[in-house]
Amino acid sequence: MGDLNTLLLGVEYKLKKLLEQYERSEKINHRLQSENEDFKKIILDKNQTIDKFKDELLKVKLAKSIESNDGSSEAKLKINELVREIDKCIGLLNQ
Repeated sequence: MGDLNTLLLGVEYKLKKLLEQYERSEKINHRLQSENEDFKKIILDKNQTIDKFKDELLKVKLAKSIESNDGSSEAKLKINELVREIDKCIGLLNQ
């Protein structure tokens, strides 16, 4: 009977240790998931900023090409592209 109690105590001890490790792992997992969400938000924000700067750069390039004579064909192409995009949007709104 003494051996059985010793074995049972050993199993209980190992089970407690395992549960402690599990709880620590859960806490770490939650912290990492939270950090991951924070990083995803940061990446999304940075991507939006990049898109905004790309838009601004495109506008500046378009304005510069309109100002100069040698970029007029490029400007016309860009204007035509923008008009097509606007037409698409109008078409979608009319549906």
